[in-house]
Amino acid sequence: MFESMSGNGRMEIRIMSKGIEIRWHGRGGQGAKTAALLLADVAFKTGKQVQGFPEYGPERMGAPITAYNRISEEEIRVHSNIYDPDYVAVVDETLLHSVDVTAGLSEQGAIIINSPRSAREVAAELPDYHGKVVTIDARKISEETLGKNFPNSPMLAAVVAVTQVMNREEFLREMRASYGHKFAKKPEVIEGNMRALERTLAILQA
Repeated sequence: MFESMSGNGRMEIRIMSKGIEIRWHGRGGQGAKTAALLLADVAFKTGKQVQGFPEYGPERMGAPITAYNRISEEEIRVHSNIYDPDYVAVVDETLLHSVDVTAGLSEQGAIIINSPRSAREVAAELPDYHGKVVTIDARKISEETLGKNFPNSPMLAAVVAVTQVMNREEFLREMRASYGHKFAKKPEVIEGNMRALERTLAILQA
């Protein structure tokens, strides 16, 4: 369900320096915007300086959408869309054929794609990008833990695992608190989302 491949064919993880920029690509209704906002929220609660915002414009069901995160140990003074991200998260792999998801992406970072296919297979469709490609079967994970295709929770965990923007324990603690507030009367939803996060982290950090 998970593969990571760098341009030289080796599996590796990049350590965050003082700050990172992340660009999310998805379709309206898949939760990419929600994932970006959740990431900003939990990172802020662990002491980081953060930004999390969607690209301006209406979100239509099924239409391509873009969202962004900046996360830093220091004050963030930039207020704009992100054109040269360190990382890209693609919630819907069909966007690989309609959106330039690797535009400006650092080859020292990674692209994280929701796909059941291998990283090598997906990388063949990104001939102009020579950095690390990570695939995670977010649909399968969400269907097995939540009973429905809600890929945003597994993708959120995948971004945290690959970027190492915070440690596992902090992330899970703050996510449980966030889900507990949002789904206070739906404990089964809380536990399903937590299982999705934990399974994704276990796959990526194995």
